Amino acid sequence: MKKLLLILLPIALLCACGAPAAAPDPHAGMVQVVSGSGSTWITPIEGLAVNERSAADFTQVDGRLSYAGPFRRGVDVSEHQGEIDWPAVKQSGMADFAFIRAGYRGYTQGLIQEDPFFRRNAEGASAEGIDVGIYFFSQAVTPFEAVEEAQFLLSLLADYAVTFPVVYDWEPIMAGGSRTETIPDRETLTDCALAFCQTIESAGYTAAVYFYRDLGYFSYDLGRLAAYPFWVGAPGDAPDFYYAHDYWQYSYTGAVPGIEGDVDLDLYFTSQAAK
Repeated sequence: MKKLLLILLPIALLCACGAPAAAPDPHAGMVQVVSGSGSTWITPIEGLAVNERSAADFTQVDGRLSYAGPFRRGVDVSEHQGEIDWPAVKQSGMADFAFIRAGYRGYTQGLIQEDPFFRRNAEGASAEGIDVGIYFFSQAVTPFEAVEEAQFLLSLLADYAVTFPVVYDWEPIMAGGSRTETIPDRETLTDCALAFCQTIESAGYTAAVYFYRDLGYFSYDLGRLAAYPFWVGAPGDAPDFYYAHDYWQYSYTGAVPGIEGDVDLDLYFTSQAAK
C-alpha cells in the first residue's frame, strides 16, 4: 500500500500543476452596447448617469412614437426641407418644438455660413407657438473655431425667441478634401464642444451637444460634457444609447404634414434624473 501511495502522489501533483488557468475575461468591467456599426464593448464612464428607459415604455403607430412617461414631440430642420408650412406642422401635433439649423461651417474651406432658411423657419415656428431650439453644424478642428461658431450664432439669435437649447452638432465628413475626414483626438473634440457650450452659456442661453452613437462612445469624453444636455441621434423604436440623454432623434425619415420629403423626428424627455 505504501508503495502504491508513493506512485500515486506524483501523478496527483502533476495533474494539479498542469491544469490550465482560467483565461482572463477580456471584457471585465465593460458593457456591451449598440453602436452605429453594430455591437461593441465600452468601459462605462464613472459617475455618468445611465439610460434607464426600457423598450417596453415605447409604442409606435404609423411612424408616431409615444413614451409612457412625460415627453414632447419635435422635429429638426434645415434648408434641406425647403419651404415649410408651419401652421400645418403645428396642426399635425408632431412638433411641440423644433431644432432649427442656423448655420454651418463648410467642410472644405471652413467658411461659416448662415442657413438660408434659418430666419423664415425661426419666425414661422415661433408664430405657431412651437418652441425653438437652434443648432449649428460644426466642422471646428480647434476650440478657437468652436468659439467663432458660437459667436456667429449669438450674432443671429438676438432677434428670435429661443426657448430650447442652442446645440453644438459636430460631425465628420468622410470625403476627399474634407477638413474633418480625420476625426480630431478625443481631448481636442471635447475641448471644442466645451468652448462652444461655454460661449453660448455665458450669453444666457442653454447649451447642448448633439452626437450619434459612435461619436458619443469613441470620440467624445462625455464625462467632461456631463453638465450639458445630450441630444442623441439613434434611430429605432426605443433609445438604446447607454448613457442618459434628454433629447432623442429617433428617425431620419419621418413624415410630417407641412414638410415635403423626409424629416428628422425627435422626443424630449421632460424628466430625466441625469440632468
